[in-house]
Amino acid sequence: MPRTLLVIDIQNDYFPGGVLPLWQPEETEARIVAAIGKARAAGDRVVLVRHVSKAKAGLFAADGPGVAIRPAILEAAGDAPVVTKHVADAFQDTDLASYLEGTDELLVCGMMTQNCVVFTAMSRAADAWRVRVLGDLCTAPTEVVHKIALNALGSKTQVVDSAAVWG
Repeated sequence: MPRTLLVIDIQNDYFPGGVLPLWQPEETEARIVAAIGKARAAGDRVVLVRHVSKAKAGLFAADGPGVAIRPAILEAAGDAPVVTKHVADAFQDTDLASYLEGTDELLVCGMMTQNCVVFTAMSRAADAWRVRVLGDLCTAPTEVVHKIALNALGSKTQVVDSAAVWG
């Protein structure tokens, strides 16, 4: 079954010194880097997503340092395509679906569990794939928000740890 690991918004603004630091961003990033390696070793595709704001300043400002995808993610992902989005849903007004042709299963992870991860996993555009959210590869502003979002999401789609996918 061809799979794609979709890595959402691992960008500088979500880390210390950024506009909106999240709960345990470094730990989450390290787990995602390891998962990218496992995905690539298993023959799974990897697609990166980055959020770019249309605002001149603030979170993910196009010309600001916070919009950059973290170097460790880029290094781990190699030549993986990068989809640019302007809203929470990574499918909305993007070419994401074109990178998923031939994929049966979409493995979703990334930052802002309660926002970008949820809206992408629940997007009507994602209905074409079996979607699983990798809960241990996501984070939110606080641990409580993260856990609430995963619990709610679990009533709509499958939420698993990455070990259930790659061991």
